[in-house]
Amino acid sequence: MDRPLRIGTRGSPLALIQARMVAEALRAAHGWNETAIELVPITTSGDVIRDRPLAEVGGKALWTRELDACLADGRTDLSVHSMKDVETIRPETFAIAAMLERADTRDRLIGADSIEKLPQGATVGTSSPRRAAQLRARRPDLRTVSIRGNVQTRLAKVARGEVDATLLAAAGLDRLGIEVGAPLDLLPAPAQGAIGVEISADRGDLRDLLAAIDHRPTHEAVTAERAFLAALGGDCHSAVAALAGGGLLRAEILSSDGSEVRAGEGVPEELARRLLAAASPALRAMFAR
Repeated sequence: MDRPLRIGTRGSPLALIQARMVAEALRAAHGWNETAIELVPITTSGDVIRDRPLAEVGGKALWTRELDACLADGRTDLSVHSMKDVETIRPETFAIAAMLERADTRDRLIGADSIEKLPQGATVGTSSPRRAAQLRARRPDLRTVSIRGNVQTRLAKVARGEVDATLLAAAGLDRLGIEVGAPLDLLPAPAQGAIGVEISADRGDLRDLLAAIDHRPTHEAVTAERAFLAALGGDCHSAVAALAGGGLLRAEILSSDGSEVRAGEGVPEELARRLLAAASPALRAMFAR
């Protein structure tokens, strides 16, 4: 290329770190110098709207809409995403061309050494329907409240006592160099811990460049988890957890209050059908969208 490769990214500290990871991987794979790649920070609707859960104001598209626009009109050449924040169904004009090797997929609990050690009736801040349902499945006495903001903002809310605890992705904390929290054995969100690189579908030249940094086991696992989501037909209101690896997909769907959990393992589409068939009408209705 006769100009730098332009990487579109959200402007949060974590997003910039992840974009730099992609840039460094490309430089190492192709022997490029520092000037070969340019980061283009983009403010997304999800960064601006912080007073309401995403499910109430547009869902995961709030993280991708502005990045998509820049990719579509040529202001950027590729977009870097946290794959768990990418809508299950994407426009056919775009393609996820590569994923870096996946990091720790677990959640960490901030504010206590374990779920069991949280005080009776403790308030846990989370905007994730999955995390809220999983917590309440184990501890029905817990109260969950929605909190938004970047990692540092949410950690500060715990430090100030606005909530007793919160859950954060271990991958994000590790990438930020923040060593806090107790790892949990909860099944994670589909695609948690994975960084994806998206391009315009007609950019075969970029597909070839990105193939050099694509970690196939991660790509295959995340593809399976996203296929499970697609087969369920859920949305941002639905509590879903899934993790693939070694040819196996484990997953669960939960009612919003955690009182019903349907879990199993298998291939994505068959497992989705089986869990929905076993679910109560109320739980099944969460996925009839």
